[in-house]
Amino acid sequence: MTQGEAPPRTPRSRPTMREVAALAGVAIKTVSRVFNGVPTVDPAIVARVREAADKLGYRPNLTASSLRRGDGRTATIGMLVEDAANPFSAALTRTVENVARERGSLVLVGSLDEDPARERELAQALIDRRVDGLVIVPAGRDHSYLISEQRSGTCMVFVDREPSLLDADAVVSDNRQGAVTAVDHLLKAGHRRIAYLGDRATISTAAQRFDGYRHALEVAHIAYDDELVHHTGASEEAAIDATRRVLSLPDPPTALFTSQNLVTIGAVRALRALGLQHSVAHVGFDDFPLADILSPGISVIAQNIEQVGKTAAEMLFRRLDGDESAATTITVPTRLIERGSGEIRAGGHHD
Repeated sequence: MTQGEAPPRTPRSRPTMREVAALAGVAIKTVSRVFNGVPTVDPAIVARVREAADKLGYRPNLTASSLRRGDGRTATIGMLVEDAANPFSAALTRTVENVARERGSLVLVGSLDEDPARERELAQALIDRRVDGLVIVPAGRDHSYLISEQRSGTCMVFVDREPSLLDADAVVSDNRQGAVTAVDHLLKAGHRRIAYLGDRATISTAAQRFDGYRHALEVAHIAYDDELVHHTGASEEAAIDATRRVLSLPDPPTALFTSQNLVTIGAVRALRALGLQHSVAHVGFDDFPLADILSPGISVIAQNIEQVGKTAAEMLFRRLDGDESAATTITVPTRLIERGSGEIRAGGHHD
C-alpha cells in the first residue's frame, strides 16, 4: 500500500488512527497530537491529517482521549428526568442543554418513570461512562447510594425535588405556595367545594401541593372533604376517571385544582366530554402546550422551568469549576396565569 492510498477495511468497521496515519504518511503520535490540538504541529501536516481523516470518515474516540487527559473530564453531563416525553421534562432538559452547550458539554438523558430502582441503575450507568456531573429529578427517597460517588468527585444537582439522605445542591419550585395561590384564586371566585386531583401522594412535590391545598382551605375555614380528593398518579386516563367521579357526586365540586400537567390534561378532556368546561372552574399546576388556545383557556400555576433548569446547570458547572461551598437549596417562585378557566365564578359565570 502506498502513501495516499486508503487501506482496505472490513464492512462497518470504524476507521482507526493507524489508518489515518498511514493515509497521511505520518506517525500515529502525530495524528494524536493533531486531534488533541497541540499547537506546535506544522500546519501543512495538520491539513494533511485532517484531509486523510475526512476521506476515511475517521472520528476521534473522545472517551479514550478524555481518560488520557490530566483532569479526566469527558465534557458530558448526565441528566435523569421523570419522562423525557413530558412537556415539563422536555423544557427542563432543553434549558440544561443550552447552558451545557455554552460550556462545550454534551447532555446524556434518561427517563426514570418514577422508578427508584431505575434511578439507581441509570445513575450508575452514567457514572460508569464517566460523566462529569449529574442533574437529577429524583424518583427515589434514598440517595445515600450516591455518597461514595460524590466523595470520588462526581458533582450533582437535584432538580424539582430535594435529595434524601444525601447532602447535595437542589433547585426546586415553590410547590406549596403555588398550590395555596391556586386555591385562593378559586376561593375568591366564590367557590367552596374545590376538588383536588393530583399525582401520587408519596411523591414529594405532589405532597407539597396537596399540603398547600389543605392549608388554603383551612385558612378559609372550609372543612376538608375526602370525597373531593383523588391522588390519581400522572396519567390522563386516571385523571379522566377521577374527574368524572367527583363531578357525579350528589354534591359535586364547582371547581377543580389539578396538581400536575398530565392530570390537568385529563381533567380538561373530561370536562369537555361532559360539556362542563364553561361552568366548572379549573386551575392546574404546570403549564402545558395549547393551554392558552382552548376555550376557555386553562388558568395555571406556571413553574419557571427555564429559571429552574438554568440555575441547576449553572450550579453544576460552578461545582465542576471547583466551588466547594456548602450544599444549598434554591427555591424558584411560581406564578398564576389567568386564562379563563380559573376565573369562572361559582354558579358558572366568568368574572
